[in-house]
Amino acid sequence: MSARAATVDAAGEDRRRRPFFSSRFAFGLLGILILLGCWWVGGLVLLNSASGQAFAGFAPGPTFASFVKMLGNGAILHAALPSLGRIFGGLLVAILLGVPLGIALGRLPALQKITHVPFQFLRMISPLSWMPIAVLAFPSWNGAIVFLIAAAAIWPVTFATANGVAKLDPAWLKLARNLGASLPHRLAFVILPAIAQDMFTGIRLALGVAWIVLVPAEYLGVSSGLGYAINDARDSLDYAQLTAIVLVIGILGFSLDAICLFLIRRVSYHHHS
Repeated sequence: MSARAATVDAAGEDRRRRPFFSSRFAFGLLGILILLGCWWVGGLVLLNSASGQAFAGFAPGPTFASFVKMLGNGAILHAALPSLGRIFGGLLVAILLGVPLGIALGRLPALQKITHVPFQFLRMISPLSWMPIAVLAFPSWNGAIVFLIAAAAIWPVTFATANGVAKLDPAWLKLARNLGASLPHRLAFVILPAIAQDMFTGIRLALGVAWIVLVPAEYLGVSSGLGYAINDARDSLDYAQLTAIVLVIGILGFSLDAICLFLIRRVSYHHHS
């Protein structure tokens, strides 16, 4: 292919991509504006209601004012860092346990059949139900919360990984064995790259579940974190600060989810084709 033809193809590809990104940005912006509009209307209803004026702090104006104030005095960072540490700790445990377990389930059909009923039974138990046991088993509330997050996050990681391994073409592993690849080499250079998209999808789902478990878990016992900050704002009737913290939770959760989505797209076969 000539250089001129390559340039034309690249320009055509750029023109095809630009409307897609433009429309995606426009639709995303429209969704945000609709959400803000509904929030603003709700704030007006509270403000003009005799029984709802005490909750006017939930409106966008007081919330954003409190958000800027907390951002300036470092309160947001002080609340977010312990929560992020617990999230990453729980996810790390879930990944370290869930990925090998998922690979084993995907490679060993007999193990999958034996564990199907017990795993499905355990998966359907709310992670917060383990709170009394976690408190007794761990010397600190921080360790108990990490355990609860790991208990919630391990199932999406495990099942998504097992699903990826089950879809793996056996011919790839046979070819790798014929070429003299050892088990660690097959794992590192065949299995993990092939299941990366499924694995990161499982981690993305696990992150969403863990983020939901985190806040109620931090309502009890700890004196730091986003859940504790919400509880503290509620007790002090500072509804503007409470909603500002909810806003922080949404922003952080959305950002972490976007990182996972970026990783999924990076390891996608379509990205490299």
